[in-house]
Amino acid sequence: MKNRHLKNLLELNIAVVFISTSGVLGRSISFPPEITIWWRCLFAAIFIGLFCWYKKYDLKINNRKDAFSLFLSGFLLGAHWVTYFYALHLSNVAIGMLSLFTYPVITALLEPVFFKIKLSKYQLFLSFLVLVGIYFLTPEFNFKNSYTKGVLMGLISAVFYALRNIITKRNLSHYNASKVMFYQMLVIIALLFPVLFKDNLHYANINNWGRLLTLALVTTTIGHTLFVNSFKNFKISAVSIMSSMSPIYGILFGMLFLSEIPSLSTFFGGSLILITVIIESIQTKKQK
Repeated sequence: MKNRHLKNLLELNIAVVFISTSGVLGRSISFPPEITIWWRCLFAAIFIGLFCWYKKYDLKINNRKDAFSLFLSGFLLGAHWVTYFYALHLSNVAIGMLSLFTYPVITALLEPVFFKIKLSKYQLFLSFLVLVGIYFLTPEFNFKNSYTKGVLMGLISAVFYALRNIITKRNLSHYNASKVMFYQMLVIIALLFPVLFKDNLHYANINNWGRLLTLALVTTTIGHTLFVNSFKNFKISAVSIMSSMSPIYGILFGMLFLSEIPSLSTFFGGSLILITVIIESIQTKKQK
């Protein structure tokens, strides 16, 4: 049991590291966000589909209720990705990722509505600590500049992400994670298909395609599939809080690849988030 818990924690943390690459990749790809997301999902659907074929997974949907849940969760995931990438384009990696990571607080508040559990004061307290950490990581708000717009888009994205995670766990936990991701990719591909008719897409830039393939394979196919799989092993609020390491990894990637150097307050806030994640990891181990 102990080894299984450590394995589950390791898989979740690998997922968080891989998902963290979305910040630097999303900001460096010059396509409009909705175009980036469409190609990301197309490539990811191919990768996941081939994996399901190799593993001989049954892709049959059991009933209409599950089909509706897959459609709704796919819509929410697509809305989350598009708004998140707009947040990155309007601000920077740090602001885009940190505003998104208010979603653990939103998740902790919403989870009792969807599951037969009591509202945990402990989870709320840890979520509050994450929120305080994010406050220190975020510069002073000015609603006239693009950074503030980026924060607002990140907050909207957080709501979509929290709802998608809850619905996936509540209604689709009996499905294989790869199967869930495959159908969610198909939903997004169908919904965003009209954006392909936009002009001035600059498809000739070869760097965009390399980053898109990395975004589809590393961030989406591997990272998000492992992340969805973790819903079977932890409460959604616990997964949300532990995944709050993602902004820290994302900021490090931004420093390395985009030369975006955070301030001292960013380091302070990141340290507070790290402490919260460690506390939550220890607590979930005790619960197991």
